[in-house]
Amino acid sequence: MTALHEAPPTASARPSRAEARTLKKADRRRRFLRDRALVVMTLPAIALVLVFNYAPMFGTATAFQTYSIYAGFWHSPWSGLDTFRRLFGDPLFWSAFENTLTLSLVQLVLFFPVPILLAILLNSVLSTKVRTFVQSVVYLPHFFSWVLAITIFQQMLGGAGALNQFLRSHDLGTWDIMTNPDTFKLLVTAQVVWKEAGWGIIVFLAALAAIDQQLFEAAAVDGAGRWRRLWHITLPGIRGIVVLMLVLQLGNVLTVGFEQMLIQRLAVGRDASEVLDTYAYYYGVVNANFSIGAAASLFKGLLSLILILTANKVAHLFGEDGLYRR
Repeated sequence: MTALHEAPPTASARPSRAEARTLKKADRRRRFLRDRALVVMTLPAIALVLVFNYAPMFGTATAFQTYSIYAGFWHSPWSGLDTFRRLFGDPLFWSAFENTLTLSLVQLVLFFPVPILLAILLNSVLSTKVRTFVQSVVYLPHFFSWVLAITIFQQMLGGAGALNQFLRSHDLGTWDIMTNPDTFKLLVTAQVVWKEAGWGIIVFLAALAAIDQQLFEAAAVDGAGRWRRLWHITLPGIRGIVVLMLVLQLGNVLTVGFEQMLIQRLAVGRDASEVLDTYAYYYGVVNANFSIGAAASLFKGLLSLILILTANKVAHLFGEDGLYRR
């Protein structure tokens, strides 16, 4: 019996390059017409990104100039890498860099796990009303400005705050928290935890909701307790999101709250509160040395890019997608 085979398509049956381009153009047009409402909705966001993220990139040219606000970009003399030599020779810059790394490390260790733990805790609450109430309470501080958040801490922990008034009324002395440079890093981290931890649990709650509930039911039937289900189902189920958020956090490791530091700078002193952002502001903008400020910001941006790419590569080595799939 003879088997019948279809003849392979000949070269003449295949579309030419011009025809392929025409087909692709028609397909793009068809998809654009189909999704034009969604495209229009993205235009405001694209405009905001262009105006506030990409347009300011032209300012990085001042890092390579002896910039004068009166001469502008086009007429300021070119200085090459001389600005970076002056920047790296400034002890105040390295002090700010050290403070930035220390504060970021403390916040990474003490703050990053808190939203994960809160999300797991809330996810285990059976009562919908209790869960909704707790979520509303922990979300609320995110919408406060840093001025209001620090004012609340001042009213609670400041020299005339509730804590010290209680200590004085019981002849226990006072506890200097808001103006103590030695514990400033812990104070800043506590403020970040109080203000942002509730907002940070949103992503992890979504990841927990995506875990197949039948896995928990099957594990419970097999006799697995709460902790074993947490270790073998819950944590592996959100591992990808945890790694992704950690990569993003490492990309922002050099961005420590500018407003937070600026407001508390006078209370604890420059040595404790100076970070790269405040250094660029005070020595770049306030002192009208714009080239130094631009050089500091450019150094911070390049180092942040290296950190996020390195963290993403490490995530790939451990089998996770990170920011993108390999």
